[in-house]
Amino acid sequence: MKLVIETSRPIAQVAKELGIHEATLGNWVNAYRREHAGEEPPLSVSERARLRELEREARELRLENEFLKKAAAYFAKDHR
Repeated sequence: MKLVIETSRPIAQVAKELGIHEATLGNWVNAYRREHAGEEPPLSVSERARLRELEREARELRLENEFLKKAAAYFAKDHR
């Protein structure tokens, strides 16, 4: 569990390396984070900037995805 928390490695990768089920490790990590929520250090300036960048990118991708869904539905109709 600390491999995930301290190194920020993906749960799936660590679980595979340890030979345990991904969901089990995920449950342990989530429980640890809930129990130790106040112990995590605050984000640094660069981490906050990266977080804002990722949030902006996620918004853009959601908008693009919605557009593509609408386009796909439009073209899926019989327009011949």
